[in-house]
Amino acid sequence: MKNNNDLTIVGGGLAGVEAAWMARKCGVSVTLFEMKPVKFSPAHKLEGLAELVCSNSLKSTSIENASGLLKEEMRLMGSLIIEAAEATRLPAGGALAVDREGFSAYITEKLEGVGVEILRQEILTIPEARPLIIASGPLTSEPLAEAIKELVGSESLSFYDAISPVVSKESIDFDIAFMGSRYDKGGKDYINCPMNEAEYKGFVEALISADKAAARDFEDIPLFEGCMPVEAMAARGIDTLAFGPLRPVGFKDPRTGNRPYAIVQLRRDNTADTLYNMVGFQTRLTQGEQRRVFSMIPAMKNLEFARFGSIHRNSYIDSPRLLTDGLELKAHAGVFFAGQITGVEGYVESAASGIFAGLNAANTLKGLPTVSPPEGTMMGALTAYITDTERKGFQPMNANFGLLGATKKTRLKFIERAISQVEGFNIKPLKS
Repeated sequence: MKNNNDLTIVGGGLAGVEAAWMARKCGVSVTLFEMKPVKFSPAHKLEGLAELVCSNSLKSTSIENASGLLKEEMRLMGSLIIEAAEATRLPAGGALAVDREGFSAYITEKLEGVGVEILRQEILTIPEARPLIIASGPLTSEPLAEAIKELVGSESLSFYDAISPVVSKESIDFDIAFMGSRYDKGGKDYINCPMNEAEYKGFVEALISADKAAARDFEDIPLFEGCMPVEAMAARGIDTLAFGPLRPVGFKDPRTGNRPYAIVQLRRDNTADTLYNMVGFQTRLTQGEQRRVFSMIPAMKNLEFARFGSIHRNSYIDSPRLLTDGLELKAHAGVFFAGQITGVEGYVESAASGIFAGLNAANTLKGLPTVSPPEGTMMGALTAYITDTERKGFQPMNANFGLLGATKKTRLKFIERAISQVEGFNIKPLKS
């Protein structure tokens, strides 16, 4: 039997663990439900919490980048996700890339260490306990998704999300490929696979005509622009990829001394430096076609896959209509939502929402009012976006300076204001 000083959290992803961490720091007992390993979604493989199922990168660390600013705000708030990422970091230039298994293990051990009760079971209905945080993620199981629909009185909104392949480093031909970063910034952390014009155009033609995996019941769900499959981008025009994820600007091919026509980049995916992620290669091609088409990249002609790319369903609720700026359901006091299911898109964005869901659930137990992030912060801008009642045609959103109204000329001022507001935030959690 739960006592009246308990918080229940459904979902052990990035948002759920961040919420649990914040609530424990505020002195609240936490029970966290995670369905793995009893049941796995199509995209999950690890038994640990906070599994990264797409890229292993949390994007830029530069504070002049929107994602970098968000990470700095989270660090100042005592984020477990940022702590774990720094502890398990891999070389990736200016990006914060992590070892997936180490990252998950670190977080799981930290939560167990502060007394979070982790129960491994699938939740099929909405728990009656209050406060409750639902952080079940974009891959919420069907029974729970149906229960959420019944709770909020509306249909979930859904879109496709695609993940990139992970390949073996030793299968890359380094007589063609070379290590380096764009403009030699941040160290030689990426494997770069160059293509000339004929090689590139042949590859794109094959990519466009390749067989795709069946979308089954989700054919009418729109693709989110931020995770557009590489073949969908290619179909927009022959040079779309060359001006997008395969752009060669900032590189010279050591073999020729000239800039290639296109470059496929591979980013390190594990501490042992044996696996690499194909950057920007989210895909819905069949596994056989991935092997055939991606092997057309000259440096990858002997390609060995550690994980094929795949397509899976993502779901999110109509947050502008349903949630307060404290991430609480307007129609159900004490029920909070956090993570990608709210319509924030991205690892750190999801985790950031968990910070405030955890804080507000703790406040509820203590009889304190809920709070929202300061409006001048990236956390505040994202929260305002997903809870804007005037918003029409709601779609998921990543962190970006446009949400703050910042231009290139005014960006520094907005960055300084954001950091100042987080540092001056008047509700501080207890120190761990």
